[in-house]
Amino acid sequence: MLDAIRYLVDNGIKWRAMPVDFPPWDRVYAFFRRWRDHGLVTEFHDRLRARVRERLGRDAEPSAGVIDSQSVKADAVVGADSRGFDGGKLVNGRKRHVVVDTLGLLLGVMVTAADTGDRIAARVLLAQVADAHHRLALVWADGGYTGSLVEYCLAALALVLAVVNRSDDMRGFVVLPKRSYLVRGLDGPS
Repeated sequence: MLDAIRYLVDNGIKWRAMPVDFPPWDRVYAFFRRWRDHGLVTEFHDRLRARVRERLGRDAEPSAGVIDSQSVKADAVVGADSRGFDGGKLVNGRKRHVVVDTLGLLLGVMVTAADTGDRIAARVLLAQVADAHHRLALVWADGGYTGSLVEYCLAALALVLAVVNRSDDMRGFVVLPKRSYLVRGLDGPS
């Protein structure tokens, strides 16, 4: 069943197009729906992430992470109510907002219309992530997450949102250095 679901996700097929060497599509879908509705998909993911972290010598729960977003063009069949125009990227579609740990493992994800601002989505997403990952104390972000969001994270979520700005003379993709912050209870990024 799990292999069938992974095949579906990896290949982007419809449920009814499930190859015959897997169980019938309706049985696979019924299992998936039951797992999703009971929170087992999230639990599977969280357990696997914890095992990967421990295998790499890290704590099961991260203390630091990174938040970012990406606008993605939406196909014409995507309803207008779930897409928007991102003026900064000139993209008509959706925006995915993700929080990952320092290994790049997913902590939280949210999909919005592309015209939703990063700071607005970050309030909701960071609250969900902070609630699920109590050890998380520091999140790095780019310049799109400045303003009152920094104070909100500290006051409401007990989370340091460290904004790493790029200089105006940089062109194209450049890896930005992390800033060092001393945070009580933070034993270093993990």
